[in-house]
Amino acid sequence: MALIPKETVDQIMHAADIVEVVGDYVQLKRKGQNLWAPCPFHNEKSPSFSVTPSKGFFKCFGCGKSGDSVRFIMEIEGSSYPEALKHLARKYGIEIKEEEKTPQQQLEQNERDSQFIVSDWAKNHYHQRLLNTEEGMGIGYGYLKERGLNLSTIQIFELGYSLDAWDDLLKAATAAGYQQKYLEKTGLVVKREDDQGHDTGRRYDRFRGRVMFPIHNISGRVVGFGARTLKRDDKMAKYLNSPESDIYHKSDVLYGLFQARQAIRTEEVCYLVEGYLDVLSLYQGGIKNVVASSGTSLTEGQIRLIKRYSDNVTVLYDGDAAGIKASLRGTDLLLEGGLNVRVVLFPDGDDPDSYIRKVGDKRFSDYIENQSQDFITFKTTLVAREASGDPVKKAEAIRDVLHSIAKVPDAIKRQVFLQQTAQVFGIDEQVLITEYNKVVQSKPAPRPEQGNAARPQGQGQQSGRPAAQPPRPMSAEDEELALMYGADPSELQSAPAGQTDEDFGEFDVVPDVLQTCEREVLRLLVLYAAREISEEVSVAAYLVGQYGETPFETPLYAEVWTMCYQELMAGRFPEVRNLVQTDRSEVRTLITDLATERYELSPNWRTKEIYVFNEVDLPQQACDNAILRLNKCQVQRKLDKVMDRLRQPGLDEAEMFGLLGEVKTLKQLDNELGAMLGTVIGRGS
Repeated sequence: MALIPKETVDQIMHAADIVEVVGDYVQLKRKGQNLWAPCPFHNEKSPSFSVTPSKGFFKCFGCGKSGDSVRFIMEIEGSSYPEALKHLARKYGIEIKEEEKTPQQQLEQNERDSQFIVSDWAKNHYHQRLLNTEEGMGIGYGYLKERGLNLSTIQIFELGYSLDAWDDLLKAATAAGYQQKYLEKTGLVVKREDDQGHDTGRRYDRFRGRVMFPIHNISGRVVGFGARTLKRDDKMAKYLNSPESDIYHKSDVLYGLFQARQAIRTEEVCYLVEGYLDVLSLYQGGIKNVVASSGTSLTEGQIRLIKRYSDNVTVLYDGDAAGIKASLRGTDLLLEGGLNVRVVLFPDGDDPDSYIRKVGDKRFSDYIENQSQDFITFKTTLVAREASGDPVKKAEAIRDVLHSIAKVPDAIKRQVFLQQTAQVFGIDEQVLITEYNKVVQSKPAPRPEQGNAARPQGQGQQSGRPAAQPPRPMSAEDEELALMYGADPSELQSAPAGQTDEDFGEFDVVPDVLQTCEREVLRLLVLYAAREISEEVSVAAYLVGQYGETPFETPLYAEVWTMCYQELMAGRFPEVRNLVQTDRSEVRTLITDLATERYELSPNWRTKEIYVFNEVDLPQQACDNAILRLNKCQVQRKLDKVMDRLRQPGLDEAEMFGLLGEVKTLKQLDNELGAMLGTVIGRGS
């Protein structure tokens, strides 16, 4: 893919007004300095979606999504970063001159573009044949109407009809000036070969006498077709799909996702069905967050597509036992992909399309709401029923369920599922956990970020540390030394036997108080970097001068501080609109959190002459308070570690003297910082 020059990206970013960009999709209302609206990414009644014009970013306090104009287009349209930039370039009339491609890259791009163009033309051709020909109206439209579809649904999904003729599309495309090779590459036209596989020179339409279902990619471009015959011929496939091509990869496409993507975000769940008509009937019935795997086995690429829009998926199974068993593996893949999976099973002989036409939209919606159950419970009940009375089948069924449970990322859910499975199969829970651990151990080791999440805490399991034992009393000599140095002997009880330095090592998690203090310093840096504290001294220079390059223990805060530090060292003030241009969602969310005020001070307070400290007018006071609080917290943290060391047994007298000296120095510094803050928090005094 050719790169968009940085100068052009900068031009797009400068032109893209966040209010105008977001305003194309939601109705914003001003309240204070920000603009607000119900979030377009999840369903809510009270607006929690905020746009800050001065800093050029959006932030939802409900679902947490945030970013700049480009990120908004990426989220709302489901597009890539280059696609979002091109979208904004078109909106603001900016010409994108992509960096020069190699001849091979240019050829490949031309080939793909030509296939997109001819596919779009074919879609329009089939659509016109459906609505503007006697055969199309009588057969194609008649069939769709019989299946309960109205004209609006037909037009939204751009349905069509291929005439029952050998070369209707081929002749029309040739007359319109389209090259035959692109008709062949997209599978619209097939070349005839003889028995030896030699090209006879003859060509014919792949789709003839069929209702046409255009398949769109996530950007709305047609990449292929599904086609249903209306003839009663056992020798002819009922459904025929486009073959794989440069633009169509079945494993990376879900039918209906282009039309459903916004509803999936809003409803926070994706309904997964099997066929085209299932999607169409449910969409028309008001359930717009529905997609289909188009009769193929679910793939990892399709699962990643769903996850871009929601972590929740409900699979709607036909009431067909054989079909359900064939679909279980695909549902396991959904679990493995980190999705929350639920299942709805329809009565025997019904599928989503037939059932909604049978009972109507309201009763159908009520049915899927009331009959929805989590996948593990569904699968456990299903396989337990099939294995009833057969010990060998029962053992196989249990292992099958355990393999599915092992794919659930959430440890608490896994524990609940293990308990439920034990009850359904009538097996001791501890035995089941033991077998589960065997299943987990037989799998490849988890990635580092997963840690030990795959292993549930079963009954009788112990944590890594030894059980707590009562502390041993200090000697009289140790107590005397402690008092001499101002330490409280009760705080320095010797550690229980068996505990080592590891047990009193580094904190596993940065304490909440320290995080709060670090966050406040970082907030002032992000929010007021360029504001002057005094002549020629900015907030950024003041804070960086105090702390240097790496002042924080919280990794995410340290990462953002480093970004700001690097900007300052490059001669630029760190600006929010630049900092949020990152692929790291955690960083983007933190920056927008720091730079966004959820609530604003009412102007009535000013008219009533009620004084409220304003950090905007007194930036040095705000910085000094934040610095002192962080310093005090860091001193207290060091003091805690020294005290932990003093509690350990076996210290010699020199080491004891040294540590008690540290305690005295740190307590004195702690009290001084407390006094400077106007507080009295002397620890141990």
